[in-house]
Amino acid sequence: MSACVDIILGIQWGDEGKGRVIDRAADEYDVVARFGGGDNAGHTIVIGNQRYALRVVPSGVFHQRPRLFIGGGTVISLEGLLAEFDMLAKHGVDLRRIAISDRAHIVFPYHAALDRAADRARGENAIGTTGRGIGPAYVDKVARTGITFGDLRNPDMLEAKLRRNHSIKVADLARLDLEAVAAFPTFEQLLATTKTFAERIVPHIVDGVSYIHEAFEGGQRILVEGAQGTLLDIGYGTYPFVTSSHTIAGGACIGLGIGPTQISRVTGIAKAYCTRVGAGPFPSELHDEFGLRLRERGAEFGVVTKRPRRCGWFDAVAARYAARVNGLTDAVITKLDVISGFERIGIVTEYRLGGSSVGVEAMGEPDLKPVVTWHQGWNDDLSEVRRIDDLPALPRAYVAELERCIGVPISAVSVGPERASLATV
Repeated sequence: MSACVDIILGIQWGDEGKGRVIDRAADEYDVVARFGGGDNAGHTIVIGNQRYALRVVPSGVFHQRPRLFIGGGTVISLEGLLAEFDMLAKHGVDLRRIAISDRAHIVFPYHAALDRAADRARGENAIGTTGRGIGPAYVDKVARTGITFGDLRNPDMLEAKLRRNHSIKVADLARLDLEAVAAFPTFEQLLATTKTFAERIVPHIVDGVSYIHEAFEGGQRILVEGAQGTLLDIGYGTYPFVTSSHTIAGGACIGLGIGPTQISRVTGIAKAYCTRVGAGPFPSELHDEFGLRLRERGAEFGVVTKRPRRCGWFDAVAARYAARVNGLTDAVITKLDVISGFERIGIVTEYRLGGSSVGVEAMGEPDLKPVVTWHQGWNDDLSEVRRIDDLPALPRAYVAELERCIGVPISAVSVGPERASLATV
């Protein structure tokens, strides 16, 4: 096979099941690369009876073939990274396969403390951040005061930058939460911890641009893993209730240092219904027994936060928007099995506002009215289906309707939590 760069990303509010789709595909690639976000993005993989929750390392880690690359668009906690390294090592993963771009930025404890304090200070306007410091780390990156993984290789530069940032951040934290400052590590403690972490991490740091381009130019196949989902993109999501990075396909070019002409395929992942964690508009949200049933049947609790997810019907308006901004070539529908047993299933096909049809730009309007189209439910057990054409008539009709709504071919459907539980074309 010739060199290619294929992207798999979420087209809802995250938690679409990207991890298991990427894990299923990873053995066909030489490199699996992550381009954005931090350890606020959890991916769950189920292999046999074992469930793995990944926050940092790309989801192809449990295959032997691919190397794993954490790109320059990410912001990563050293402690979180090493905790994941330790977990993977216990399961026999060769950590030498993991590389980190020198341009990736570090999330320090002061970022997490500021993240939590700032969201508390917003009161009823809180965004619902995970509190893991992702936003403040991206703020430092844009403000040109961030500390990169490349800085870990220069102890003098690391110490100077960390001393300056620690002083500023402690003062910032004192203005938001004076009590939090008392429990905060001193500069000396933070520097010592960082240097200890660096001893294990430096061997994994590479020139990220050279790494990815040498792989491509060498004829290797690269699978790019998205974090969160399209509707959480900092520029094209439901702002301000978004993450702090670009989660759309264009973000892969920025986060990895590649050009758009190198991308061959963009696959969008969507649940057969919708979920959202935290605050923000959610037109198809259900506040009734159907919403509770979706949460219980789908085990809809955050991988990282453990917070219960808000649940609702599939939102076709948002899906069409996501297909556009990502330039999708195809889509995968996950958790089709979860909606087995529902008497009827809804799809939000239109937003109405003041008598007019509107798009996602009006999603936050208080008077927005979602229009729901109803489809007959089914009771079939789908767990053994491995081809979309072999689905029973009613779920097959539902998948066909989702394909029409999104506007791109549906290349696979998940019918269970395990790696093998995918029905393909």
